[in-house]
Amino acid sequence: MTPNWRTSSYTETQNCVEIADNDATTVMIRDTKARDRGMIEVQRATWTAFVEHARQRQH
Repeated sequence: MTPNWRTSSYTETQNCVEIADNDATTVMIRDTKARDRGMIEVQRATWTAFVEHARQRQH
C-alpha cells in the first residue's frame, strides 16, 4: 500500500511531522524537513494511545 502522507491541520509551517495512517494496522511517521531519512512505523494501537496521551496533556 502506498502511504498517504499528511500533516496536521494545526500545522502552519513545514517544520513538523507527517503521518500516513491509511493502513489498517500501522501508522508511519516522518520529519517534513528530512523525508529522505526514513520513517518510523508503529502499530495503530500504539499511535492511538500516544495521541490520546498527548490530548490529555493539553488540558
